[in-house]
Amino acid sequence: MCVVCFVKTLVHVFKIYLTANYTYNFRGWPVDFRWDDVGAGAGGSSHCALTCTAAAAGVWLLQDAALGGGAPGRPLHAARSQLQCLLQQIRELPGQLASYVLAHSLGRWLVYPGSMFLMTRALLPLLQQGQERLVERYHGRRAKLVARDGNEIDTMFMDRRQHPGSQGRGLRLVICCEGNAGFYEMGCLSAPLEAGYSVLGWNHPGFGGSTGEPFPQHDANAMDVVIKYALHRLRFPPAHVVIYGWSIGGFTATWATMTYPELGALVLDATFDDLVPLALKVMPQSWKGLVVRTVREHFNLNVAEQLCSYPGPVLLLRRTLDDVVSTSGHLRPLPSGDVEGNRSNELLLRLLQHRYPMVMASEGQAIVTRWLRAASLAQEAAFYARYHVDDDWCLALLRSYRAHFKDKQEDEEVWGPHGLAFPWLVGQDLSSRRRRQLALFLARKHLKNLEATHCSPLEPEDFQLPWRL
Repeated sequence: MCVVCFVKTLVHVFKIYLTANYTYNFRGWPVDFRWDDVGAGAGGSSHCALTCTAAAAGVWLLQDAALGGGAPGRPLHAARSQLQCLLQQIRELPGQLASYVLAHSLGRWLVYPGSMFLMTRALLPLLQQGQERLVERYHGRRAKLVARDGNEIDTMFMDRRQHPGSQGRGLRLVICCEGNAGFYEMGCLSAPLEAGYSVLGWNHPGFGGSTGEPFPQHDANAMDVVIKYALHRLRFPPAHVVIYGWSIGGFTATWATMTYPELGALVLDATFDDLVPLALKVMPQSWKGLVVRTVREHFNLNVAEQLCSYPGPVLLLRRTLDDVVSTSGHLRPLPSGDVEGNRSNELLLRLLQHRYPMVMASEGQAIVTRWLRAASLAQEAAFYARYHVDDDWCLALLRSYRAHFKDKQEDEEVWGPHGLAFPWLVGQDLSSRRRRQLALFLARKHLKNLEATHCSPLEPEDFQLPWRL
């Protein structure tokens, strides 16, 4: 009897080993879609491998002014003598080397801990269970995509179009961008999936079955092929595609909507505006110069800038107990109700200042900043009621302003894929009281408070599509 049990156990272990090597090891899987398969009817197997030159190429990234690109007052290299340029390069070389070493060692592990081999191995049983759940319960389809840098991207697609539900949610595709230690097998896609939407999850380069390293350029290349796969292979209309980014996934989410502005909507959950303040929070003060340089040159996650380049509907989810994307309290736990340091506040202010500059001038920005200090729904409602905001009047004013430009719908600079292009100059003739009311109305439409910590799973009922005028 013991021999029989031993044989059964050996077979079971061998089966698990084979399952792990076939199901989770992605190297043996055929390619389902490549970044250059757009419009092609054949699969990716008919394409040649990327050359070294093509593998080094990447999609376009928005450069930050801090990187020195076109900064005002900075002398042009052409105007300098060759000797000055050479001396400048020699002076900057030690800093560049130190920044490179930090970025490709400790920096990468801190910014993307999920890419560490030991973490993947430790989570392997949970990742396998999550994958099995998606396949068996939601009929998920796994696919291998190849980005333009040659990285293989592991994806999982759950299609609800055959049974879209009474509200038609299944006709919309939610593409989920995970955090720095998140995997689609056990990540943020659960909320839109349980809410009834079609969902496409993918893993960062170096995470799970995806190859490569999770630097911003590689992440953007991965996001690019995922979007192309959704539009050209899964055949979702751009207007039916919603991008959902959690935590550091806000970078790829805002990159996607900036690069593909015709996409339907953007939801950012527990996301920051810029990585520099958060990096300075956890690193020694004496390292400030090196940290800033490393982030700007190697991890320039300029989420706020990319967000302002998207003209479509946006919803920010701010978690009031979030101490990860907060610069308050440094490394100590946040006291209950302390939301002033939450970087979602800066995201909202930057977005509204870009879209409604007249409304957000002086008193508008001040009143929204005060409203952002409300850490609960009760405080938020009380503050809103104190200023007697008339929602109907605000809606009528915005619709009236938009109606003035109806006759210019053929002008692409004035009328884009989501209607009248931003910025809107509405509010310049309003009184201070009315401007404050309109600013509060817009803030409440673009940001929603959730009483949750950074890593708490989002409840399905809390996943909502952004407000549309």
